[in-house]
Amino acid sequence: MDRFDAMQAFARVVETGSFTKAAATLHMSKTSVTQLVQQLEARLRVRLLHRTTRKVNVTADGAAYYERVLRVLADVDDAETSLSGAAQSPRGRLRVDMPSPLARLIVVPALPGFHARYPEIQLDLGVSDRMVDIIGENVDCVVRGGRLTDESLMHRHIADLPLGVYAAPGYLALAGVPAHPRELQDTHQRIVGFHWARHGKPAAYAMRRGEESLEVRGRHALSVDDGNAYLAAGLAGLGVLWLPEYMARAARQSGELVPLFEDWQLEPMPLYLAFAPHRHVSAKLRVFIDWMVALMDVHAPVMRRSGG
Repeated sequence: MDRFDAMQAFARVVETGSFTKAAATLHMSKTSVTQLVQQLEARLRVRLLHRTTRKVNVTADGAAYYERVLRVLADVDDAETSLSGAAQSPRGRLRVDMPSPLARLIVVPALPGFHARYPEIQLDLGVSDRMVDIIGENVDCVVRGGRLTDESLMHRHIADLPLGVYAAPGYLALAGVPAHPRELQDTHQRIVGFHWARHGKPAAYAMRRGEESLEVRGRHALSVDDGNAYLAAGLAGLGVLWLPEYMARAARQSGELVPLFEDWQLEPMPLYLAFAPHRHVSAKLRVFIDWMVALMDVHAPVMRRSGG
């Protein structure tokens, strides 16, 4: 038995709650993972996991051992990356998930510079607005807009995305130009709805002008859960959009979208990079986080608020 492999296998089973999921993330067979954990239990002479037909739960001894295993695995990673060559050139596979518009318009165009600096990092980029199980899917980090709902995740606030309200000229020709945001709720006007995967509800947008403030939900004929589909629906004239500035810029310059309510202020959308708690932050993840912070600081820096 390779004790290091056995500890890795045990840690993944604890994190995923399943031998099958652990095997998939480790690119091993379920039989191999099961054997490694069984050999580890035999060596330690304790039961680390409770197995049922539906779920795997960690025992009290297993929970205590898991905490120590994490420190051992972290120490090994630190030892490898502390070598001059490894420290200067982090390597390995990095799994990241982020919204598709952010990937398409900002991150992917900048990646040649990242790979030139870190040529030995293999980046597996998932682009979606769905809820990602960071631990279960063995994803190193996710980038998400809006308020974080899972407070157990470690996270970094990396940007504040300015928002604006827009509509296609074709839509405005048919529906008329709304004079007040309230018209989006009380008249024939329509928005394109966006429902967040994490709670399935349409978004509400806070708007302010002087002493006047309101939250606009609007009425929609179409609601989507993907950023690219949301933009496409607006361009097709299906309703009014709330868009981050970086998504609207090209369409606004070309005249495909017209800005509305420019005398109103909208709360910017915070952008977070989140990763699993209790996991060691590897060298490759650390440099990616730093790179993302620097990249977003160019496009939409975090707004420094007084008192916090």
